Amino acid sequence: MSPLYQVLTPEGELAHDIAGLPDAATMVKMYENMVLVRLFDRKSINLQRQGRMGTYAPFEGQEASQVGSAMALSPGDWLFPTYRDHAAAIVHGQSMARVFLYWMGHMEGSISPKGLNIMPPCVPIATQMVHAVGTAWASKLQSEQHVSLAYFGDGATSEGDFHEALNFAGVFKTPTIFFCQNNGYAISVPFSQQSASRTIAQRAAAYDIHGERIDGNDIFAVWMTMKKAVERALAGEGPTLIEAITFRYGAHTTADDPKKYRDQEALSAQWREQRDPIHRLRLYLEKQGLWNEEKESAFISAAGAKIDEALAEAESYPKSRPEDMFKHVYAELTWMAVEQQNELTNPDKQEEIPA
Repeated sequence: MSPLYQVLTPEGELAHDIAGLPDAATMVKMYENMVLVRLFDRKSINLQRQGRMGTYAPFEGQEASQVGSAMALSPGDWLFPTYRDHAAAIVHGQSMARVFLYWMGHMEGSISPKGLNIMPPCVPIATQMVHAVGTAWASKLQSEQHVSLAYFGDGATSEGDFHEALNFAGVFKTPTIFFCQNNGYAISVPFSQQSASRTIAQRAAAYDIHGERIDGNDIFAVWMTMKKAVERALAGEGPTLIEAITFRYGAHTTADDPKKYRDQEALSAQWREQRDPIHRLRLYLEKQGLWNEEKESAFISAAGAKIDEALAEAESYPKSRPEDMFKHVYAELTWMAVEQQNELTNPDKQEEIPA
């Protein structure tokens, strides 16, 4: 098994002398972004438990993978997130209020800011990968200098869409970057029971595309690997498959109980204590004189206020209506959808179905 590419060790030290590190301002911004989205994530879980938001997919522990990869993009690049990649979407320019709206069941939560190409979160597993290849191919045909970044988890690599996307991208050398956050589990199924492949990155060879296996909790490794992938894509050298090894501290969603299939507390404690992405970057910044406790307190206070402001904006929206689920799906509703719509809007006027 190939070793993980690592730049910043868990002790906050550089693993080796290396060129191409982010500058000091970017390092600080990386840290601030990771702290902000972690606070956002924790706030969202609390809101769900309070009944103020629907089922939510947490990401705490995966901040370096999402923040580092999104920060390597340009504003015009395409972002194809799953239902868990709201940290990446926020970093790329999506407002936190819109993310709150999405989890509150508002269609408006899928609208990205003007001028940004952030696709709605994709719930079906791996389908966004094919879409990312399509937009990348279109960009290439139009001689645009944009890449398409598709996020997915290790479970998505067991889907046919994964292989179709990589195959098409390899044949047409599309400027697509496939970013796998390998959390080790597809809900309750460990990777060892999904595939005989020892790594996900090695699958790149089957499609003759570039593959990288990195420490997904090392934001420097993530950012630098993504930068190189973008450069290759824009130079016409084709797609890249990145496997970022990371771990999510919480459940698959707020509707899941991970204790039923793994020792969640022990695993989370081990990763949090030994490999936490935020802690290791803070150690490095403190050693460089770029961060201290005073800055930490001030930033956490400001970030909390920013999140509360976004929440107030989201909660000021009228409550979403169940009948909105029938919009924007079909040009003309099917007879089954019409029946379902009538059942919802006129529950007392249903005809009795004959036996």
